[in-house]
Amino acid sequence: MATGDNLLEAVTADTLAHEAARASKHSLPIGAPCPNCHTALAGPWCYACGQRGEKYHRSIWRLTWEALEGLTDFDGRMWKTFPRLIFRPGRLTREYLDGHRAAQVPPFRIFLVVVLLVFFTGGLDLQANRANINLITLDKAEAPQGMSAADRADFQKVIQVMRTEFSKPAPNKTPTERWLRAQIVKALANPDAFKAALAEWAERLAIVMLPIAALILSVLFVFKKNVYVFDHLIFSMHSLSFQGILLSVVFALGTVASWGPWLLFLSPIHLFAHMRATYRISWYGTLIRMFLLFIGSAWAFGFLIVGLLLVGLATVH
Repeated sequence: MATGDNLLEAVTADTLAHEAARASKHSLPIGAPCPNCHTALAGPWCYACGQRGEKYHRSIWRLTWEALEGLTDFDGRMWKTFPRLIFRPGRLTREYLDGHRAAQVPPFRIFLVVVLLVFFTGGLDLQANRANINLITLDKAEAPQGMSAADRADFQKVIQVMRTEFSKPAPNKTPTERWLRAQIVKALANPDAFKAALAEWAERLAIVMLPIAALILSVLFVFKKNVYVFDHLIFSMHSLSFQGILLSVVFALGTVASWGPWLLFLSPIHLFAHMRATYRISWYGTLIRMFLLFIGSAWAFGFLIVGLLLVGLATVH
């Protein structure tokens, strides 16, 4: 059965092949002496010392052009991969699983870029509908403008009561309960530090969604032949990447419009088309598995949120 090592090997091989292709464009001629050890070159890299056989005395314009060339080279694959991820996800994943990978950006690289994009757009100051992922304390000016002064005062009283209650000595409580009460007091007293801890760990825990999704899919397709964990990992990376792109678009649209959240209805449509085309199953089989995947993902997401809160409380100072 395929494992995560297969994914790492595939991404590494793709990256090395891409780098070798770039190096060959700017290397010294075959037979030229290596700039480092003077061994006759037989390729882009010196086989004696390992240094790239490249001439570095180039004009600033040449270096600028090569930097743009490298960026365009990546974008060349990006512009082929992202539109297919959005409009033809099943074919994109199916071709990757069938070995047609040279023209694609590696799935894990896409996923990491999208994770950063989600947290960037989620942190934008969205004035139109406040549809962001910022944690805002009620005593700050950024609090929702729709909340009245009386409501703010009531919430502040609730927070003060919580601080007072959790600060009281609790000799009858277990050590775990006493620790939890103490950390809640710290979080209430230092909301900015708690917010920073949550943001830091949320980026790390986002990666955990990949093995969880692959595990759920492994259960859902346990009786389907010739489908492995590796297949589910690739599907999960592509699917979660699209969901992240869609969420980023919603966050970004929140800066100028209030109808952005309606785009989230595209999520199940995309998942249906993606799953059916990738696994080549019937429409009703796809709907059943989507429903079960939703339930499993909701449970997993709930556990991750609880874990995130506990980790945030543990690291707040």
